[in-house]
Amino acid sequence: MCILVTGGAGFIGSHLCRSLLADGQDVLVLDDLSTGCYENLDGIEDGKHLRLIVDSVNNPAIVEECVRQCTGVYHLASAVGVRLIIDQPVKTIESIVGGTEVVLKACSRYRRPFLLTSTSEVYGKGSKVPFSEDDDTVMGATSVRRWSYACAKALDEFLALAYWTESRLPVTVVRLFNTVGPRQTGQYGMVVPTLIKQALAGEPMTVFGDGQQRRCFTHVQDVIWCLRRLLDCQEARGQVVNVGGDQEISILALAQRIKERTGSQSPIKIIPYNEAYGPGFEDMLRRVPDLTKVKTLLDYKPSHTLDDIIDDVVASLK
Repeated sequence: MCILVTGGAGFIGSHLCRSLLADGQDVLVLDDLSTGCYENLDGIEDGKHLRLIVDSVNNPAIVEECVRQCTGVYHLASAVGVRLIIDQPVKTIESIVGGTEVVLKACSRYRRPFLLTSTSEVYGKGSKVPFSEDDDTVMGATSVRRWSYACAKALDEFLALAYWTESRLPVTVVRLFNTVGPRQTGQYGMVVPTLIKQALAGEPMTVFGDGQQRRCFTHVQDVIWCLRRLLDCQEARGQVVNVGGDQEISILALAQRIKERTGSQSPIKIIPYNEAYGPGFEDMLRRVPDLTKVKTLLDYKPSHTLDDIIDDVVASLK
């Protein structure tokens, strides 16, 4: 028996797989490689301790066979990144909602513990900071594609928690806040690797909006530490748990910090949202997690600073 990681060839998924293998756990990865890649599993896919099945979580027959073989499921398969959400809204909604439904049905049939990675995007345009798991969410208009991802992930959460309510399927929902680290690509709009690549190449560092939007970035290893423990945490069953960092910074200040730590001479270029994403784009001004619950459950404290995050991504790109 082994652990199933959907989306295991992606950024966070591949780090999770390596952590599981390091502890002697066998891993089965289901990934259609739409945003993940073979390279993320380079050196660990051996067909014995880690097996990769290239297929979609929207394929019920494949998902059922994978879940049947495993003792627990990390469900990370999802559309990711603002750029993909804007450019491919149909794929975003179908891959998120449809895939989660398929995986949950299989987990329910075989009574497998299920951990869903959700997102701070679910908080929408909420103005209460920091964001707590039981806060109301405020979504934008359905005519604004930006919010399709948040709404789809919120529906994922409702569905997962419904399984817990109706049948006590062991379900945990984890809302991640801006996870960053080695192997993350800027292809779909991820801000830290994008800015670092631009800085290292001496290109203009592009900051969208006015740069005053504020975020808390989390090192991927801190996220993995939490995910590994939350799947088996009895007290977390049927719960939504924030996982994130505790250092808030504006995107403009982030660009300046990256420029300093890389020694880059790149200029910082402000690009309005309508120029970057088209008319009608909306964003949150602040996205800060309330970490009280995860600290209570796991005695969690982020072990990586923002400078650690930047330095690790720089080292991986060099």
